[in-house]
Amino acid sequence: MKRIRKLLSVLYHSLYATRKTQQTDILLLGKLLARQNKQLPVLDNLADAEFKVFSQSGDDGIIQYLIHKVEIPNKTFIEFGVENYVESNTRFLLKNDNWSGLLIDGGQKSIDYIKADDIYYQQKLEVVHSFITAENINELITRGGLSGEIGLLSIDIDGNDYWIWKAIQVVQPVIVIVEYNSVMGKERALTVPYKADFVREREHYSHLYFGASLKALCMLAKEKGYYFVGSNSYGNNAYFVKKESLGALKAVSAEEGYVMSHFRESRDKQGNMNYLSGADRYSCIKGLQVYNVVNNAIEAL
Repeated sequence: MKRIRKLLSVLYHSLYATRKTQQTDILLLGKLLARQNKQLPVLDNLADAEFKVFSQSGDDGIIQYLIHKVEIPNKTFIEFGVENYVESNTRFLLKNDNWSGLLIDGGQKSIDYIKADDIYYQQKLEVVHSFITAENINELITRGGLSGEIGLLSIDIDGNDYWIWKAIQVVQPVIVIVEYNSVMGKERALTVPYKADFVREREHYSHLYFGASLKALCMLAKEKGYYFVGSNSYGNNAYFVKKESLGALKAVSAEEGYVMSHFRESRDKQGNMNYLSGADRYSCIKGLQVYNVVNNAIEAL
């Protein structure tokens, strides 16, 4: 099994690196890897299941692994922050597994792009155009036609991620994926203070001040009835499963599942990328205001 999977992975990455390869070829190979993931035993590290078709990193593989390890009666999803949906966590679910879903994005051009994409008429997909806030998120989901238990929720809005998940009440996903900001470290349970019109690039020139620490998300997950089961190898997405659906999967602590990202997407004060890495990223935003979810107080990063 491991040898076959390794060979498929090598072939897949070889094809992915070839710009002339058609999307259908990548999708076909993704289907083969998905079949392998269906047979995987319970893993100690989610990264061992990774492969990429449409996701930013190896999240397509992790999702394929998880949906075959937990019972999901209602195969529907919701994803925020999809932009034009070319790169996303749920597009492979839609194409490979025939799930249905709801997309929400604040960019009209992105919504128009999705509606013009073949995937929009080929699959059962709803789209809602709106800037997402804690105040409107439940109404937006209801407008999209979903309520109750769903299969998967993916949140990546580079800002109020913690507060949006906290606010959601109208759906109860079996699996939740939330982006975390690894620059905030693994020791403290922190998030940016809630601001309805939060936009990452406006709040700090570096683009590094956004979202929440993994520990904050893990605390919220516990409050909402979820276990943390791990992160992807890129150190940006955390995975949670409803407690009653955990089955044989292994719950881990924030400290055990934390992965420091290697992204070098920071900007200088003139807006130019300056490629900070490691501790230099933390130093750039040190001292900015954050909300500590343990003591419910604003403090300095």
